[in-house]
Amino acid sequence: MNIGEAAKSSGVSAKMIRYYEETGLIPPAARTQSGYRVYAEADVHRLRFIRRARDLGFSLVDIGELLGLWRDQSRQSADVKQLALAHIAGLRRKIVELEDMASTLETLAQACQGNARPDCPILSELEGPAHPSLPDAASARDNGVRGKG
Repeated sequence: MNIGEAAKSSGVSAKMIRYYEETGLIPPAARTQSGYRVYAEADVHRLRFIRRARDLGFSLVDIGELLGLWRDQSRQSADVKQLALAHIAGLRRKIVELEDMASTLETLAQACQGNARPDCPILSELEGPAHPSLPDAASARDNGVRGKG
């Protein structure tokens, strides 16, 4: 099948298939005499594996490791589990970071009057060190303080 058919069948865009090939995540596709890529069902199966791993947020490096483990029939499931647990820990750290960002933005949005005046604590926070009339976002959030704006 051609790259368009492989993309449709795997759920991975043709552009990403080319990228995965360029980065070495997948082996180079077979080529016709005129230079067009040709994919077998095994290639599509590998692309589906990659797509599912990407859907779970694994990095390309981790996916490369997972592919290696998937192909290695002498693998130990403990190695796969260790990789998954490390990824879970990373996801949990990101969740905490995202919750902190949302909380900071909520605090800043609440401190902003949202009127015709130019003063805006959101922009002041983005500008750099805390504006004298507005405690930094973390302090404002922790202390329940709202600045002017």
